[in-house]
Amino acid sequence: MEIAIVGTSEFTLGFQLAGITQLHNPENEDEMSRTLRSMLDEKEVGIIVVDAADLTRVPDKLRQRLADSISPTVLGIGTEEDNTLRESIKSALGVDLWK
Repeated sequence: MEIAIVGTSEFTLGFQLAGITQLHNPENEDEMSRTLRSMLDEKEVGIIVVDAADLTRVPDKLRQRLADSISPTVLGIGTEEDNTLRESIKSALGVDLWK
């Protein structure tokens, strides 16, 4: 299973330096949505890491599909608070670890 990173070049740079090779730098919100939709269907991707700020700008229906996805698991990380990781763990384990 691979880890894929989706975001601006500034966001993906650290992951690239860590050796992750599947990097996607969409130019705008429409391209971001298309990239995320296509990645949900890729069997070799196990984890998709997205900047939490970018994740908030995708359409609600797609955001819900990303949150519900177990394989690949979608993680929103960044400075903004995002419950994607919390909900993914809760869905996978059936337990809310933050309580």
